Amino acid sequence: MKKVYSIFLLSFFLVALVISPGSGQTAEEIIKKMIEAQGGKKVFESIKDMTLSGTLEMVQQGLSGLLTVYKKEPDKTRRDIEIMGMIIIQAYDGETAWGVNPQTGSVEEMEEQQAAEMKRESFPIVSWLYPEKYGFSFSYKGKEKIEDKDYFVIEETYPDGFKATLYVDAETYLTYKAKVKTMGSMGYEVEAEQFTSDYKKVDGMIIAHSMVSFIEGEEFMKVTITDVKFNTGMEDSFFKMKE
Repeated sequence: MKKVYSIFLLSFFLVALVISPGSGQTAEEIIKKMIEAQGGKKVFESIKDMTLSGTLEMVQQGLSGLLTVYKKEPDKTRRDIEIMGMIIIQAYDGETAWGVNPQTGSVEEMEEQQAAEMKRESFPIVSWLYPEKYGFSFSYKGKEKIEDKDYFVIEETYPDGFKATLYVDAETYLTYKAKVKTMGSMGYEVEAEQFTSDYKKVDGMIIAHSMVSFIEGEEFMKVTITDVKFNTGMEDSFFKMKE
């Protein structure tokens, strides 16, 4: 189960890329269209916290479970995962990344790589509206045709230098695929992709409700979102590492 615990981080980091910013024809043109396609600037700026609930299937391991992802602006995130009768908690409180080890039940600070991934996932939703303020940069790589559809290809660079490649539907301006290079559970670099679909409007915001992740071309995980809530008044203490 240690492998499940460590590599799980990757899949949910990719979930965060669903609403990442773009840069294209000109950066300003594509960003504006993506903002409007996903609900508009006013909607995103109105969000103080967000809760995503759903199910997951770890294809290769033959496991399935429940998950809830919590995010509070500007820099907090938490995931509660129930699988095989165990509860896995992973969180970042704005300063410390921590988790509950499902094997021992102990609360532990995350190692450096996992902590960096959690921190990236915790950037505020509005960071892609104001990339310069938060240290992001973008490079447009042209169009690519996938199954007879055109996609804008965008390379996104995080403040820590981490890079992700986004494929944005040239008609809808919604993200179709995200691709990253990262360290796998065995200690070597792997390519991970996540395909997002089943976009639905929830309180004015467009959210992907289906995500399928691949690692080195092999299907790894399926996530289905069944419920989305905004602005429920989360307390900062909910994200804090317990002693």
